[in-house]
Amino acid sequence: MRLHNCLAAASILAAGLAAASAQAGEKVSWNWSVHGPSRAFTKGMERIAEIAAEKTGGDFAIKIHYAEAVSPAKEVLDSIKIGAIEGGIMCISYAPGKAPLNGVLDLPFLPFGNLEIQRKVHEAVYKQPAIAKELQQWDSVPFFSALLPQYEFMGAGKAPKTLDDWKGMRVRALAGLGEAMKTLGAVPTTVPSPEIYTALERGTFQAASLPFSYAHATYKLQEVSRWYTYGLAPGSINCPLLLGRAAFDKLPAAYRTLLVDAKADAYDAMIAAYKAADDKNIPMFDAAGLERITYAPEVRAQFEAKAAQPVWDAWVADMAKRGLPGKEILDVVLAEAKKAGS
Repeated sequence: MRLHNCLAAASILAAGLAAASAQAGEKVSWNWSVHGPSRAFTKGMERIAEIAAEKTGGDFAIKIHYAEAVSPAKEVLDSIKIGAIEGGIMCISYAPGKAPLNGVLDLPFLPFGNLEIQRKVHEAVYKQPAIAKELQQWDSVPFFSALLPQYEFMGAGKAPKTLDDWKGMRVRALAGLGEAMKTLGAVPTTVPSPEIYTALERGTFQAASLPFSYAHATYKLQEVSRWYTYGLAPGSINCPLLLGRAAFDKLPAAYRTLLVDAKADAYDAMIAAYKAADDKNIPMFDAAGLERITYAPEVRAQFEAKAAQPVWDAWVADMAKRGLPGKEILDVVLAEAKKAGS
């Protein structure tokens, strides 16, 4: 009897191991798109891909295609919808009409004291039904936020040492930040990151805003600039890593769980990369002779008072005209930021 029980137990164990092996051995290959080269911005998605390979012995392979090799930056949603890729990073402000409600995280001067607060708010927003519904038309789901640090400007023209100095200046500024710059009399334009260097060099605009400091160095703007702002921190933009809904649903359950569990590690890797970039880049900018423009607290407060609430109100009104719950989503952002900050 004892031998029979042992044999039965061994048989059950063997069957279980075989089933687990079959599940773990299911081969899946995904393609993800991102604009620009490998950098701090991409460390999160790169870490997710690494974990997928590590945990499955290479059976779940995610290939990241850089520099818009498989999808233009403005068309990631389109590429996912037609099944050309299984996922990719899409900065909403590159094509704001495709997912306007998601632009709530592009508004200027949102109360994100640090990247951890920003992370918690982004994750909370992505879980809102209205946000999910907006992306469903593209067969996409927001999975992970490629968090971007607060923006700063780097420029080649006259250094804007006062708020009045921004009047008439042509600047690269996206979404809500662009609207904020309009309140100062600047003339914003939307240009994808890989095109900024040439446009700045040619004088198409005098200054460009990017996430500080990693993005300025990534695109080598210090080579064609004379100054940069420091501590202005007017906002950031929303660049989710989107996954194809159909592709995600087809994954084995173990692979879906693996992706979700990998997010915490990925966020940590990305935030650490941003800090390392600051430690390297800021001294490099100063050593290159760029003038650092720092505004007094009262001057920055004037900028915020003039540019935050009016731009928020205008955005809410625009969403209401489109029949979208902009105020409700903005209230979620502010409430979650307050909770995370406390």
